[in-house]
Amino acid sequence: MRNLVAALAILAAGPALATGLDIQIAGEASGTVHVELFDDVAPLHVKQLTTLAKEGAYDGVVFHRVIDGFMAQTGDVQFGDSTDEHFDMRRAGTGGSELPDLKAEFSDKPFDRGTVGMARASDPDSANSQFFIMFAPAGHLNGQYTVVGEVTKGMDVIDAIKRGTGRNGAVVGEPDRMVKVTVTE
Repeated sequence: MRNLVAALAILAAGPALATGLDIQIAGEASGTVHVELFDDVAPLHVKQLTTLAKEGAYDGVVFHRVIDGFMAQTGDVQFGDSTDEHFDMRRAGTGGSELPDLKAEFSDKPFDRGTVGMARASDPDSANSQFFIMFAPAGHLNGQYTVVGEVTKGMDVIDAIKRGTGRNGAVVGEPDRMVKVTVTE
């Protein structure tokens, strides 16, 4: 009986519904993308993403690195905000947020089409605000980057995002951007 009571207490303490993000995108791509976040797989990363979204930090942030057949990266709230008067596309992708970097939360979730993962530097514990959405599976990322969610609606919008050039996929000219990011529960 004691174990049953403890199990019910744990269930009651958890979220009643899954957390998600609705991302309105504008540019060559236009529309809304819904991402279901994996609270149970990467709780610290999900908390950081939702905190930034609730603060409006992602609104106006560009997709700065987009590699055809691989992924689209965004989320640099420090240097990627296209509405900032000092915005410089050459700096987009080099920053994070005022929140601390996060310890990796690796899982057995694979990097498939539509998977959302956290971008980081060479240090596995350096993810902060940037994330990427997969155009196609990329098994070489499995267990190397934190998976935070998956696109459940609007993958056609992701597919339409303006592609970057060169090996690193840097977007040249007018980038697509996240107009508004809202947390859903």
